[in-house]
Amino acid sequence: MSSVARKRPFRLLTQIPKKELFAPGHGLCAGCTAGTIVRHLLKVAGENTILVNATGCVEVSTTPYPYTSWRIPWLHVAFENAAAAASGVEAAIKAMQRKGVIDPDKRINIVVLAGDGGTYDIGFQALSGMLERGHKVMYVLYDNEAYMNTGIQRSGSTPLYAWTTTTPAGRVWKGERRPKKPITEIVAAHRIPYVATANPAYPLDMLNKFKRGLEVEGPSFIHVLQPCPTGWRFDPRYGIKIARLATETAMWINYEIDHGHFDVTVPVKKRKHVRHYLRMQGRFRHLTDKEIEEIQEYVNREVERINKMVGREVIGPLEE
Repeated sequence: MSSVARKRPFRLLTQIPKKELFAPGHGLCAGCTAGTIVRHLLKVAGENTILVNATGCVEVSTTPYPYTSWRIPWLHVAFENAAAAASGVEAAIKAMQRKGVIDPDKRINIVVLAGDGGTYDIGFQALSGMLERGHKVMYVLYDNEAYMNTGIQRSGSTPLYAWTTTTPAGRVWKGERRPKKPITEIVAAHRIPYVATANPAYPLDMLNKFKRGLEVEGPSFIHVLQPCPTGWRFDPRYGIKIARLATETAMWINYEIDHGHFDVTVPVKKRKHVRHYLRMQGRFRHLTDKEIEEIQEYVNREVERINKMVGREVIGPLEE
């Protein structure tokens, strides 16, 4: 299936490295699951990592001058060019290794961390170019489904009927009019070695996807759901519960495409109705039963479509 062997995965939480490379004391909102995602990402990536961070919630909350929460080399760039900057970092390291400036056998991980605004919309051109060129960079998208850092405006990731400040809920406008853009499938269409979706409510699955993304030769893309208490309008203590409900209702499906082979990594034996997920969030408070059933029907179609792909070669990788 793959030209790069999958190393032994994490099977127990006790196997997770203890060293903390994401320092406490950051300014992320209470209950923000981005901190959980980043903390675990760095445990997998380790100290030999350079992280390129697009402008967004994580960037502004973890680096208030003159402080930083990052215990690894960290580069902040604009909303639109994180993937381009990471491409340059990766190319520079390769050049220095060829010249003997850096040990050619030393493994240095290049990781991009960006939100949905810097990925779906503003940064998509740079992301597509990075994937097309084949840079060995792992791109991690933390998806809170709107531009939370600048006032909760809708993005290409905002789900159907969700309230944002630019998709208000009233007599005429019932929130976002379109479903989420299928960014993971768009990325997979570039035929890169590894693409996956993940959820912090399932930490071992998420950790193993970070691990796999760093193993493969070439670009990888990990799309992680990131419940946002501020923008989604829920009690901060329920972030992981809502994340788990997203998968239990199939509003979010955890899967991977490894060298073209598609598999669902967190199967759900008995799905819950989407109302269990929607009713916990203020951004969906305006929905009627009719609109909730429309979302349920959309999810049902998505589940049927996904199930048809399980175990199949959906998009073959380019020749390596």
